[in-house]
Amino acid sequence: MYSEKVMDHFTNPRNVGEIENADGVGQVGNPKCGDIMKMYLKIDNDMITDVKFKTFGCGSAIATSSMATEMIQGKTVKEVLQLTNKAVAEALDGLPPVKMHCSVLAEQAVKAAIYDYAQKNNLHYEDLDDFNPNDDHDHHDDIEEE
Repeated sequence: MYSEKVMDHFTNPRNVGEIENADGVGQVGNPKCGDIMKMYLKIDNDMITDVKFKTFGCGSAIATSSMATEMIQGKTVKEVLQLTNKAVAEALDGLPPVKMHCSVLAEQAVKAAIYDYAQKNNLHYEDLDDFNPNDDHDHHDDIEEE
């Protein structure tokens, strides 16, 4: 049911924790399943130099959070804003359809942290124009699949 990569990131999650004085912090949650993800970013010269997460949720939520942090570390903000739930799921060698919403939460948590960073620094990123960090809608509707 779960790939080896999902199990690995669940049992040995990378980048767990908090960053004190983070440049951007984003928290998202799914009211239907109860998963909550919080991402912390350290950004220097538009580059993600450190990333940590705290996730309250199922194994897939923890695995997608862990994988997302690995995917964005060392990338520019612009590159990170291109992260999709589909890319996170593919990097984990797939997720069961009923767990795809976890990858959406990971994508949204990253975007929420960058949104927070942009707000604090009076920056504008076109890719965030339609993003609302306070949107508590059902993320099951956001799933990007083939």
